[in-house]
Amino acid sequence: MSGHISPTSTYLTIFAALMACTILTVIAAFINLGNLNFPVALTIAVFKATLVVLFFMHVKYGSMLTKLVVGTAFFFLGIMLTLTLTDYLSRGWFTAPARSTSAGAITSLTGPLTTGVRPLEQAPQNSPK
Repeated sequence: MSGHISPTSTYLTIFAALMACTILTVIAAFINLGNLNFPVALTIAVFKATLVVLFFMHVKYGSMLTKLVVGTAFFFLGIMLTLTLTDYLSRGWFTAPARSTSAGAITSLTGPLTTGVRPLEQAPQNSPK
């Protein structure tokens, strides 16, 4: 079984495209795009991953079985990410009192996960007479 041999110029071109996308990612990270920051970064990352899979992993020149395995893996990855995103988006998020989200601002916990045991009481302090 022989593999496809790509010319060095192809690898150098793909490397240059990956470096250009990396620079583009860094530039996009410093620009405030509002709600578009995440989609822009994700689009660049998907493009870079596609180049790596197609050329460096030789899927572009692989057999139909190789393409089927890669496509199936991405299909199930999409299912996993979709289910994770639906779980993430369906949760109600807790905000601590006094406009603080730090853990130190939470003064008490109630609910089904608490043990019901009373907290330890502070021992009386010995004061000098």
